[in-house]
Amino acid sequence: MTRVLAIADEIDRGLTVARLKEIDPDLVVSCGDLPADHLEFVASATNRPVLLVPGNHDPDLSPARDPYLRSAARGGAATAVGVPSFEDIWGDESRPEPLGCENVDDRVVEAAGLRVAGLGGSIRYRPGPNQYTQREMRRRVRRLVRRARRGRRAAERAVDLLITHSPPLDLGDGPDGPHRGFAALHDAVERLNPRFLLHGHVHPHGFDKPDRRLGDTEVVNVIPHRVLEV
Repeated sequence: MTRVLAIADEIDRGLTVARLKEIDPDLVVSCGDLPADHLEFVASATNRPVLLVPGNHDPDLSPARDPYLRSAARGGAATAVGVPSFEDIWGDESRPEPLGCENVDDRVVEAAGLRVAGLGGSIRYRPGPNQYTQREMRRRVRRLVRRARRGRRAAERAVDLLITHSPPLDLGDGPDGPHRGFAALHDAVERLNPRFLLHGHVHPHGFDKPDRRLGDTEVVNVIPHRVLEV
């Protein structure tokens, strides 16, 4: 069994160093919209892999396309926005992702004995990064499914965890436009058959957020944190 600590959207002040050591996760996943310094704190306190997908309030974490920019980004700076300044390259505020964390948006990775796929972002409701139309998310899902299923037999589970920022449409999403879920995530679950889909984005505001099922997959709103055995 792998113990997974999942976090999203709201900083839980109860996750102190002592509490994180008590939880002792094998893997930490962030479903988006958490400050970089908080993610770095969790990574340092747990000394475990931290995988993240960006939320709609996060900066653009997509890698720069130019080889020079990719090289600079590895030093701590460039994203897709352009040529970094000297301060960007050496400053802590402009790293493309928090130290000790790995962005798995649109990727499939192996961590702590689990196969994990990620799809960040929310429905597009204003200008800004990490937002997609339903059609754009369908394309992203198709691409991710191809990557995840490559080399897998039809009967095999393609991934153990699917971590997203937004929930599937009509399955734990909100009635307002910015918090509507993605229809394509239903297809992602059907094709990838993860044990869990973990998401954030929809704040409970004191209300119960019951887990839901989609086929064999448990859909879990992890705000502010959940501990799961996989």
